[in-house]
Amino acid sequence: MNVFDRYAPYIQDYIYRSGWQSLRAVQNAAGDAIFGTDENVLLTASTASGKTEAAFFPILTLLDEDPSRSVGVLYIAPLKALINDQFGRLNELCEEEGIAVTRWHGDASQSKKRTLLKKPSGILQITPESLESLLINKHMEIPSLFWDLRFIVIDEIHSLLRADRGLQTFCLIERLTRVAGCDPRRIGLSATIGNPQLAGQFLSAGSRRSTIIPKFEGGREIWRLSMEHFYNTPPQADEGKVLSVETPPPEMPTDTAPKAADPGIGYIFEHTKGKKCLIFTNSREECEAVCQNLRQYCEANHEPDRFLIHHGNLSASYRESAEDEMKDDDSLMSVCATATLELGIDIGRLERAFQIDAPFTVSGFLQRMGRTGRRGDPSEMWFIMREDHQEARAMLPDSIPWYLIQGISLVQLYIEERFVEPPRLDRLPYSLLYHQTMSTLASHGEMTPGELASRVLTLSCFHRITQEDYRLLLRHLLEIDHVNRTENGGLILGLTGERVVNNYKFYAVFQENIEYTVRSGSEQLGTIVKPPPVGDKIAIAGRVWVVEDVDHKRREVFCSLVNGNIPAYFGDVAGDIHTRILERMYRVLQEDRQYPYLMPHAVCRLADARETFRKSHMTSRPLVNLGGKMWALFPWIGSYAFLAMERFLKQRCGKRLGLKGLQSSRPYYMQFTMQVRETQFYEIVREEASVPFDVMELVYPKEVPVFEKYDEYIPEDLVRKGFAYGVLDVETMRRRILSWKAEE
Repeated sequence: MNVFDRYAPYIQDYIYRSGWQSLRAVQNAAGDAIFGTDENVLLTASTASGKTEAAFFPILTLLDEDPSRSVGVLYIAPLKALINDQFGRLNELCEEEGIAVTRWHGDASQSKKRTLLKKPSGILQITPESLESLLINKHMEIPSLFWDLRFIVIDEIHSLLRADRGLQTFCLIERLTRVAGCDPRRIGLSATIGNPQLAGQFLSAGSRRSTIIPKFEGGREIWRLSMEHFYNTPPQADEGKVLSVETPPPEMPTDTAPKAADPGIGYIFEHTKGKKCLIFTNSREECEAVCQNLRQYCEANHEPDRFLIHHGNLSASYRESAEDEMKDDDSLMSVCATATLELGIDIGRLERAFQIDAPFTVSGFLQRMGRTGRRGDPSEMWFIMREDHQEARAMLPDSIPWYLIQGISLVQLYIEERFVEPPRLDRLPYSLLYHQTMSTLASHGEMTPGELASRVLTLSCFHRITQEDYRLLLRHLLEIDHVNRTENGGLILGLTGERVVNNYKFYAVFQENIEYTVRSGSEQLGTIVKPPPVGDKIAIAGRVWVVEDVDHKRREVFCSLVNGNIPAYFGDVAGDIHTRILERMYRVLQEDRQYPYLMPHAVCRLADARETFRKSHMTSRPLVNLGGKMWALFPWIGSYAFLAMERFLKQRCGKRLGLKGLQSSRPYYMQFTMQVRETQFYEIVREEASVPFDVMELVYPKEVPVFEKYDEYIPEDLVRKGFAYGVLDVETMRRRILSWKAEE
């Protein structure tokens, strides 16, 4: 098929106007799949490869040939900023042809939403949370809005594959198509899919179609990659040493960082000068701290401020200002950011990205790397790994530079195996079950228990949940007044349940902290958790403010700008690190090879770590004596298997081992004292792992491990079961224990 010739004339004109010389491989492959079949399609191609156009050119052509009589395309994206960015691109394409493109999220125009409700047509762009709101609050409008829906496009689908939010999205898609009586094809877009076949199954769940994953030659990926290590105080790892390898690579600059209190931040300051860069951190707190430090360098050097900040707790005006500045190709500002700028927002021609410490996932690394290298340039990322010097009496595990080793592991896994984390499809999502039950009752009104079960339990993501579990949930909801029974025996929302559902935060299934809005005069700065008392200082928007007043009833903090430097706090965020990453970290320490992207400090710090690894005999066994009866265990397994092992050692093996004082640095190592010898440790844990046991034994007595947002409304027995069978990775733990040997 000549895909270009098949495109609608107005799309061909758009391509000519844009100056394209030819279609890209992904666009030809997508055209063949969308034009040539009636199946769902998963498009996986690198960032900035033209996936959006690859999907929409054939979709819009098919709608041009046979116009839809309702909304024709539902576009679901994980971020409002991504919707806003794609809106401009799609509107430019569709405007002349008179195809409506409507944004539907909290910041979008109400008048445009009303227009769509009166005359449903074109493309509707929406987040999962706004789609939830639409199904609840505009339930009667769903059939007229979507009865002739042809396509559902799910952008950045990889970000939805490993948490409740993704399962929620597909529940909503199934609910919408049932209510509207439509049968749309699903098109998934992503730059980072680890297991395309599993992701394809996820995309098709609950639809009558299978998923096609077009294969095409994506061209060579060219990276400019560097990784440097800094101690936060002198001396650095390579001081006084002669390097035995040639570093740095010829294309990498060798400038030294300015003399400063924090050499790693100073290095970033020096290498962002005269450039447009992104500086990624793994938390909002660190993002604030880094931005404060970089702005202080500007003041100290009498330079104008050249740093912006972007994270989820900032107000929309702050975030959008940063996005607009980055889209300006003439700008030389740099932005300190979290994952909010990780996804596919077009932020113009970035010269390089910095990553402070290692991200948790290969997927996150690739997404962040993909922010650069657009418009023909290679992708460029500089890792900055930081740590304090160890105290003289520090234990062995503290002498391993975990972030440096993890960063190398992430890069090597992708280079060597193209590994990216697969979707998590085996959980027991009871929190989401509560949420979808309440949402379904809110939208449909009174239903019999059987009707409710037929609508909720049949959603594909609940395939592991039994009818008995659901009956247990419904009985509990009746007891706590979230659901009431009518005289006719039907179920409706109770008064307590209505208060939960009517709160705007109900639409989201991800965990949120109780947040206070921070204001300075008329300006809204963003939100924080745990506001300090009046007179104390807070950090937000990359600056420091003194608190003048706190209104706990309205959850508002009033403040004014001051000089200074303090840490920020936005709530706890846990990382989920895959077992393959920990296994590759073990090999990084074990092997002798050098990595061409390591800079001088990092080369020497890695050499030190490898020497420590060998001298402590960690190469041949996971259990290392720290002196006397104190031991360290290095299991080299991911977060959820590590969590299972902690509990297994305490619950199943604790008495036999004489185990006390177990402390963990997840998922790297555990420290504890025990009464048995090393050989006995291996014998006992292998013996216990060989015997079948109920996973529920790993939940502590009277423990209710609230993990997800709505677990507090779930019967305790289901919370415990969901944690044991849906969170703890017992099989990986068991395999690792059975592979251990006392001596090599």
